[in-house]
Amino acid sequence: MIDKVAWIELLDGQILSTRSHGRSRYYLPGGKREAGESDLDTLSREIKEELSVDLLTETAAYLGAFTAQADASPTGVEVRMRCYECSYTGQLQPAAEIAEMAWLRYADRELSSPVDQIIFDHLRRQGRL
Repeated sequence: MIDKVAWIELLDGQILSTRSHGRSRYYLPGGKREAGESDLDTLSREIKEELSVDLLTETAAYLGAFTAQADASPTGVEVRMRCYECSYTGQLQPAAEIAEMAWLRYADRELSSPVDQIIFDHLRRQGRL
């Protein structure tokens, strides 16, 4: 099981997503936990590295945990994504391994990873995407 934390940022019925260098699929911003990190520690570090903004962790709201086959991994390797919404300061811009960021609509869900597609469906059922 791959343990990841993701940031859910919604705007006008779209969700912020990122594409890493050398990848064709989009992924929700976030990443893997380092030893001793809490969910919000991980999220703050990853988002600063990937998108150059600071999360206001005191505004964080837990959205849920979602599990699916891990993209680009052998069959049977799953990823569990713990998702949070959170305000931020700064200007969003791709950094580090991020080649591009995009605002995706529900119709774009097939461009994203399997676990992200489950999250798209969840947000769609809530009327948010």
